[in-house]
Parts: sequence; structure tokens; C-alpha cells
Amino acid sequence: MKGYTKPLLVIFFVLLADQLLKTWIKTNMYLGQEFKIIGNWFIIHFTENNGMAFGLEFGGEFGKLALSLFRIAAVAGIGYGLHYLIQRKYHRGLILNVALIFAGALGNIIDSVLYGKIYGYASLFHGRVVDMFYFPLIEGVFPKWVPVWGGEDFIFFRPVFNIADAAISIGVILILVFQKSYFKEEVVEEIGPNNEMVEE
Repeated sequence: MKGYTKPLLVIFFVLLADQLLKTWIKTNMYLGQEFKIIGNWFIIHFTENNGMAFGLEFGGEFGKLALSLFRIAAVAGIGYGLHYLIQRKYHRGLILNVALIFAGALGNIIDSVLYGKIYGYASLFHGRVVDMFYFPLIEGVFPKWVPVWGGEDFIFFRPVFNIADAAISIGVILILVFQKSYFKEEVVEEIGPNNEMVEE
């Protein structure tokens, strides 16, 4: 179990927080209900989505089933990758960030696979992911000269998301930011006058 303790703790606590909050939202709020935490900047807004992170969707029942099966396959792949990284003693930061991504993906799989059956609105693999965090930090109107969106209202940050989505995003961002230290290349020692060299 050496090397597995911290990644497993990360996965456990992310899953626990994610599912406890989703369960509370699902059982104490009605769809569309919201309340403000910090003015108009931080809002708990209960919504559900049929698709991927931040409300992106695939169409139809078949699309929903395909997405759920894809998620399961992806999580299995990430889980194997995490095991591989731990076994080969990769950088601890990389391992913990992959654990965050794994936990987030698994948290949303629980919703899409089980929630429909648990809450009685759909069959297995057809559940909806519960989202609640909404940060409309900036609201305004695109200038007329902006292509496509000129004159339309905009909100930043518009997507409503959950702890699982946040874990995935944080894990990916940290890997991108610290990739040079996570994937250091071995420095090949140059041959010089001070190197021992055997010549025949």
C-alpha cells in the first residue's frame, strides 16, 4: 500500500464532499432554486445536466447512454494510469493531481449511472448530474464590433458546476502549470576530459 495512502485519501474526501453536497441539494432544494452566498457573485443554484462537465450534452437517450459508458471506460483508464504512476514512483504532485481527476470523474459517474434509479426519474445509466456552484462575477454586453456575439449580454463565469467538476479542472490545470517539474527529462552527461572513457 506504500504510495497509495495519500491518493486514496484525496479520492475519498473529494467523493465524500461531492456526494454529500449533491445529496443535500437534491433533497432540500427544488430544481432552479437558488440562494446567494456572497451577493450576486457566489450563488448556490440547483440545476441538473444530462451531459458532460459544465452542462455540455450529447443528444438523445442513446447519446446519454453512450456518454455514461464512455465515462466508465475513461475512469477505468484513469484509475489504471494512477496505479501505473504510483507503481513507477512518478512525481507525487502528478499522482495527487491525477487522483483529483479520477475522483471528479467518478463523482459525476455516480450521478449519471445511479441517480436516475435512486431518485426514481430514469433507468440506470440515464441519471442527471447535480450542479450547484454559480459565479456570475462579471455581467455586461459585448461591444457591437465583436463578431457573432456583438450586442449580446454576457456573464463571466456562466457555467454552473459541482465539486467533481472543480476537482477535474484543478487537477488538469495543475498538471499543465507544473508539467516541467512533473516530467523532467533525464540529463544526458556529456563526454568531456574529466569523464572516464574506455577505448579499445
